[in-house]
Amino acid sequence: MSCLLAVDSGNTRIKWGLREGNRWLAQGVMAQKTRMALQQVWQDLPALPERIVVANVAGEAARQDFLVLFSRWNIESDWIVATAHQCGVSNAYVEPGKLGIDRWAALIAAWQRCQKACLVVNMGTALTVDALSDGRFLGGIILPGADLLQKALTGNTASLVYYQGKFCDFPDNTDDAIFSGTVHALAGATGRMYDRLAAVSGQVPDCVATGGAMPFLLPHLRLSVEMVENLVLEGLVLIASETDRHTSVAD
Repeated sequence: MSCLLAVDSGNTRIKWGLREGNRWLAQGVMAQKTRMALQQVWQDLPALPERIVVANVAGEAARQDFLVLFSRWNIESDWIVATAHQCGVSNAYVEPGKLGIDRWAALIAAWQRCQKACLVVNMGTALTVDALSDGRFLGGIILPGADLLQKALTGNTASLVYYQGKFCDFPDNTDDAIFSGTVHALAGATGRMYDRLAAVSGQVPDCVATGGAMPFLLPHLRLSVEMVENLVLEGLVLIASETDRHTSVAD
């Protein structure tokens, strides 16, 4: 059985996994700024990958570094882009290929899990909240993540110096006010998207969440949420499997 190396190259972090059949042989997380350290990490893989599939939103510099990292195996890497239809999911973006590949892979994995109306929430450097119904990606929103929101406020307001606050119903100091405002903005946007999806779909939607910063938001959502650590990697595996099936038929 062949091994697949799936790589989710995000803005801040890299998640990767070595997959054989239905099981992960190895997984890991690396800061994007230290990505070349993967050269050492991947020396100790339990098996050699025979295929590589990548979701990269970190730009051309990251792509070039990964090509160097992958060159040790002398195999082609597959750099996934969003399409109009894949793995049972249709893409309502006006230009389907401009949908972030991390969002597309997460939507595909969520549909495989839920098979019903579903809100897909991914929080890292940014927060994305995407609506899925009847196998169709309806659209979604993008917001700055918690750190970006707080830095945008304090970086553009001379009188504010921010130290980590805490959430309060009625904050009585500036740090708690900034922290609580951030929570309300992100949780409120997520909740509004959930309500809109429920109204459009006529169902009680599921909510699937992923992302390294999701623990910040999760306690403040008034929703039943399924956390999936590697939702994007799961989507990449599904995309690779469908591509393999199509290739086999063509042959």
